[in-house]
Amino acid sequence: MQIVMPEETKNPAAEPEHIAISKSTGIKIDWKDGHHSEYSLELLRDECPCATCTGAHGTKPEKTSYSKPDPFPMYKPKLKMNSVEPVGRYALRIFWNDGHSTGIYSFDHLRKLCGCEQCRAHR
Repeated sequence: MQIVMPEETKNPAAEPEHIAISKSTGIKIDWKDGHHSEYSLELLRDECPCATCTGAHGTKPEKTSYSKPDPFPMYKPKLKMNSVEPVGRYALRIFWNDGHSTGIYSFDHLRKLCGCEQCRAHR
């Protein structure tokens, strides 16, 4: 699946040029500044920016732990994206097979999540 990107976003470094989505492996983004980011399904689900997952309502955050090894993986369905849709000109919304779909992944948020060596060095 490919999404056509808008001409403008708020953060120039967070302007995607190309997005490749694999419902079974994750998302790859080529940014307009030449940077390339890859996000696994586990990272994306664990870093969901919705109010429930982050505790923005003043409640305890309900973070998932898909990135951590599970000693009983056969008892949990494999994580996958059912679908992905653009949100305006600034984000993606992911519909997960675990029923979760309230996270709006802004391009700025995704750029900050990049786990490449170069980005980790700048944190």
